[in-house]
Amino acid sequence: MTLTPLELVAAVVGAVSVWLSVRQNIWSWPTAIVNVVLYAIVFRDAKLYADMGLQVIYAVLSVYGWYEWLFGGENRSELQVSRTSLPLGALLVAIAGAGALALGLFLRQATDAALPFMDSLLSSTSLVAQWMMTRKKLENWLVWIAVDVLYVGMFVFKGLFLTAGLYAVFLALAVRGYLDWRRSMVAAGAAA
Repeated sequence: MTLTPLELVAAVVGAVSVWLSVRQNIWSWPTAIVNVVLYAIVFRDAKLYADMGLQVIYAVLSVYGWYEWLFGGENRSELQVSRTSLPLGALLVAIAGAGALALGLFLRQATDAALPFMDSLLSSTSLVAQWMMTRKKLENWLVWIAVDVLYVGMFVFKGLFLTAGLYAVFLALAVRGYLDWRRSMVAAGAAA
């Protein structure tokens, strides 16, 4: 597959959106909405159907995240970074695993998906990470680090080299996001 202008624009908007998320900037959410609409088309053309469908869910989660970051904190205030509890973490792992298996089986049987189980695993886990980000859970960045490593490989395999490069940038930003959000959480705890 060759680089298209649409993939280029989607990659740039995506990088800007993640950079804004790292900085806890509320504008990360509207730029995320633009990004996912563009990538839904890119992934449709690459026959990565789980990732295409994931973009629709990302759009909904982006609207939710936008609201939560503004009003999801105590007394409808700005949401602060927090840790994921062990029970919640276990539940999220179970949700990602069940989603990956169910979606992978469906895609293998019902579509001509190129990599049904890898695509499904990454899609399900990405949804969990995205939900964690909407709630400003610090560990969302650790999930994104793992997912981004695998996405880079999948996109190289599929010939989506710009998108693979974008996910390498996302990987670096996820590392930065984890460090910055942890620092923010510690500072907020010290201030309280």
